[in-house]
Amino acid sequence: MKAKIHVTLKQGILDPQGKAIEHALDSLGFKHAANVRVGKYVELDLPEQDKVKAEAEVKQMCEKLLANTIIEEYRYELG
Repeated sequence: MKAKIHVTLKQGILDPQGKAIEHALDSLGFKHAANVRVGKYVELDLPEQDKVKAEAEVKQMCEKLLANTIIEEYRYELG
């Protein structure tokens, strides 16, 4: 089973990398890009075929390593 995980900063958390990209886009003439946020994307294969067990495993991965749940949120897709 493939897991696709998106990790982003929670709303209200300053994103300096996003601000730098927003400024660079503006400098390049892309004046309408606003509120740029940068995150992580992780894709992995799991041998587990039971969706409930795979979901529990992905949640544990996110909580223990992939996301800092104090300042980040995550979402995932299994397929």
